[in-house]
Amino acid sequence: MRVDNYVDPKDKKPVDAKRIKMLKLFSKVATATCILMYVSYIPQIMSNFSGNPVNPVQPAVAMINATLWTGYGWLKTYKDWPIIISNIPGVFFGLITIVTIYIH
Repeated sequence: MRVDNYVDPKDKKPVDAKRIKMLKLFSKVATATCILMYVSYIPQIMSNFSGNPVNPVQPAVAMINATLWTGYGWLKTYKDWPIIISNIPGVFFGLITIVTIYIH
């Protein structure tokens, strides 16, 4: 199993331009929906400030998950920017949600 996206030059295969275009679109849509998923923590943050704190388990697990995916994208031989960009908001919004649970 390959853990990285490096391909030895002698093993490279030609990639159809249509496939590349489709994958670029797919990564943009996936990145946008991932960011929207994390932005949806804003109502929970507002609820925390209103004195109705939410359960911290889900935002904590989401923050850990986003941190791991961001690290994975960053540590690959060739940085995987869609993974990094889409998960950075999860680290921040998860952390903000957890902090606001305890400082409401």
